[in-house]
Amino acid sequence: MIDYDAHKWWDHLLDVKGSMVREILPGVVTVVVWSAGVVLIDRHLVRVGIPSTVHSLVGLALGLLLVFRTNASYDRFWEGRKQWGGMVNETRNLARSSLVLLRDAPDLHRKIVLWTIVWAYSAMCSLRGKRGLGPVASQLPDSERETVLAAQHVPLAISVRISTLLDEAKRRGVISDYQQMSLDQNVQLLIDYIGACERIHRTPLPFAYVVHLRRALVLYCFSLPFALIETFGWATLGLVFVLAYTFFGIEEIGVEIEDPFGEDDNDLPLERICATIEKNLIALVGEKAATED
Repeated sequence: MIDYDAHKWWDHLLDVKGSMVREILPGVVTVVVWSAGVVLIDRHLVRVGIPSTVHSLVGLALGLLLVFRTNASYDRFWEGRKQWGGMVNETRNLARSSLVLLRDAPDLHRKIVLWTIVWAYSAMCSLRGKRGLGPVASQLPDSERETVLAAQHVPLAISVRISTLLDEAKRRGVISDYQQMSLDQNVQLLIDYIGACERIHRTPLPFAYVVHLRRALVLYCFSLPFALIETFGWATLGLVFVLAYTFFGIEEIGVEIEDPFGEDDNDLPLERICATIEKNLIALVGEKAATED
């Protein structure tokens, strides 16, 4: 994700990174070149201009479709951010509760905290089609790391590992059945959050809607010079450029943010969120050690 100050307009007016310019430039240039050919034909061969009434009506409908596309994509982006915000809260809750309830079993508490941090990194990697456990995984036994990495669903395997540690604490008599269920509720919520993110990641917008919108967009932009040429002449190229840049850009923004868990410029800063979880939970373990000393 690109950090910026929303109050500073001019600082980002010419930015290319994250602005979708690279993605839409080939399409925009193609439309402009096509428009230049249409103008040349109209000026030197045969008149090809058409009334602009139809394009005015189609442009209105196309604008509404693009607004819906962008809104639907942003809803998915914001929903993804809310789910990761929930993950942050639940990792803190799990570490906080276990800090108090497992004060007589500091070894178990430390393992739970480490596995909770590892869970966050594994969730990020899973949503990106990768397998990874983050930097703190090196503090865990090699055999346990290999076991969870070999699992079909790594975050789920780590969740089982955390629940197993809670069960061990109950069998030692450190916590009661009720306290175990209370702590395991946080683990269950983590699974709910990663499931919600997977729903967003694996369910794109309906294919028919996206295809129809793109076909309408291409037809509109490539037929636009015919509707403008009689009135604007060579200025048609500039108008087509502005409209194609606007429409293609809106569509590409929707594509960019509809799956916000990747590594694109406008995706969620998952590395930063995982690092925040790591710092918060490691600090909690450090504070406990300092208190015991």
